[in-house]
Formats: sequence, C-alpha cells, structure tokens
Amino acid sequence: MSNCIVWLVILAVMIVLEIFSLGLTTIWFGIGAIGAAIVSWMGYGIWVQLIVFAVLSVIAMAVFRPLAVKYLNKDKEKTNIDGVVGEVVVVTKEINNEMAAGEVQLNGMSWTARSQDGRVIPEAERVTVVSVQGVKLIVK
Repeated sequence: MSNCIVWLVILAVMIVLEIFSLGLTTIWFGIGAIGAAIVSWMGYGIWVQLIVFAVLSVIAMAVFRPLAVKYLNKDKEKTNIDGVVGEVVVVTKEINNEMAAGEVQLNGMSWTARSQDGRVIPEAERVTVVSVQGVKLIVK
C-alpha cells in the first residue's frame, strides 16, 4: 500500500509540473503513475508497477499527444514571417556565408541572407527562401 501512495504523490507532482510547463510534457507520466498506483493497490510488485508505469506513459504520449497538439494549436495563426518561406527573391548583394555577407530584396525591403548549402550566390540571381533564422533569410 505504501507504493500506492508513492505513485499518487508522483501523479500529483506531474500534475503540478504540467500546470507550470503548459507544454504537454509531464501529464503522460501522470497517466502512467495512475496505472502503477492501481497495480500497486492490487498487490503486484515493484517491477510490475514500473513496467505498467513505463508502458502506459509511452502509450499515452504516443496516442493522446498528437491529438492534443492538433486541437490545442488549431487556432494558431501564421505570422507574417511564416509567409516568406517559399518566396522567390533577388540577390542584391552577393551571398557568401564565409564572409558573413549577402542581401536579398523581399517586398521592397532588404534582408540579410545566407545560403542554405554554403555556396556563393552572385548578385542578381533569383533564389528561394527556405527558412528564417532571426533576422536572416536562408535561401537556396
């Protein structure tokens, strides 16, 4: 019975951690702790409890996390910066990663740019934005 209390304390700790993290990171271990507490209450040994804890935690994470993320992030809107990925832009200053140089023109604004694969890209070449890192556009 004392292991049952330990598992319930672990459950409580996981719930508190989840409240503070808000990232769906520890609740899955809380589900595993519930299962372990039940098998402990039923009289099974510590090894069975640990196996139930591990298996339920992994199953809960694998099954429920994708659903939770899908429904919790459904109202997330793209920012303006997300919209630049895939845009074709013109190099206005040669892109040379080794020299930390390069600039492109996007929607009338100059952006610092770096090559995705590290190659030098000459001025006036058209390139595609593949990602944004801080204030730099990564292009190919």
